[in-house]
Amino acid sequence: MFSADIAVPEHERELRFYSRVLSAGSAPLWRQDLLNNLGLPIIGLGAMNDGYAQLPLQWMPHIQVADVAASVQRALALGGKELMHHKAEDGSSQWAVLADPNGAAFGLVPVISSESLPPAAKTQPEENKAAGRIDWLDLTVPDAAATRNFYREVVQWSVEEVPMEDENGTYVDYKMLGSAGTPVAGICHARGANADLPPVWMIYLPVADLSESLRRVEEEGGKIHKTVRDDEGRWVYAAIEDPVGVWFALVQA
Repeated sequence: MFSADIAVPEHERELRFYSRVLSAGSAPLWRQDLLNNLGLPIIGLGAMNDGYAQLPLQWMPHIQVADVAASVQRALALGGKELMHHKAEDGSSQWAVLADPNGAAFGLVPVISSESLPPAAKTQPEENKAAGRIDWLDLTVPDAAATRNFYREVVQWSVEEVPMEDENGTYVDYKMLGSAGTPVAGICHARGANADLPPVWMIYLPVADLSESLRRVEEEGGKIHKTVRDDEGRWVYAAIEDPVGVWFALVQA
C-alpha cells in the first residue's frame, strides 16, 4: 500500500480543497479529515514551516525499500539529491526524502511487514465497495529511459516496456514492477498525451463521484488540465493542479 505526504502553504485553504474534492459522492472514499473510509492515513497534508522549507511543492510518495541507507547512497551516486534524512540515535537510517535528477521528490521508508499494519489496514471493504487509496503513480519526464534506470537501481524495481506511438513515431514508456512482479508505477516520456505534464510524481486518488469532484476542484480554486472520458461519456481521469500549484490526478472509483 502506497502513502504520500506534502507540506503546503495556505494550509487551511488546502485542507478545505482536498477535503471537499475527495469527499464527493453519496458514499465517499475519503473522510473530511483526509483519512480514507477505513480510517487509514493514506495521505498527509502538513503546514509548510521552516523545517520543511527545502521540500518542493509536490506530493511525495513513500516507497518501501529493504535498506534505506543503501538506497540513499545509490540515489546520490546517480545524480539524486538528499532533501531530508532521519536517523536513529545509533546512526541507522529510518527514512529519507530525495529528489531524482528531474527534481521529482519521493520518500524512502523501510519495508513494512503485514504484522506491523494496523488492524484497519487488514480489513477488506465490503464487496464492491472501494476504499480511498493511492491507485497509481506516474512520472512524466523528458528522458524516461534514464529515469527508469535511476529507480530500477535506487528502489530495485524491475521494468516492463509499454509500446507507445504519437505523431512523431513509436517509442516505449515503462511500467515499473515491485518485488512480486506487480505493477506499481509508470515512468513516461513527456510526449504525446503526456507532453504537458510536469516532471513530478502524480498520485492517482480515486473518488466516488468524479464529476462532482471536478466541479468542486474549480469551485475551490483548483485547475483541471486534462480529462479523459470512457466510451459512454463518463469522466474516468483528470490531471489537477490545486490552489497552490500542486499536481495530482483524480480517477473514478
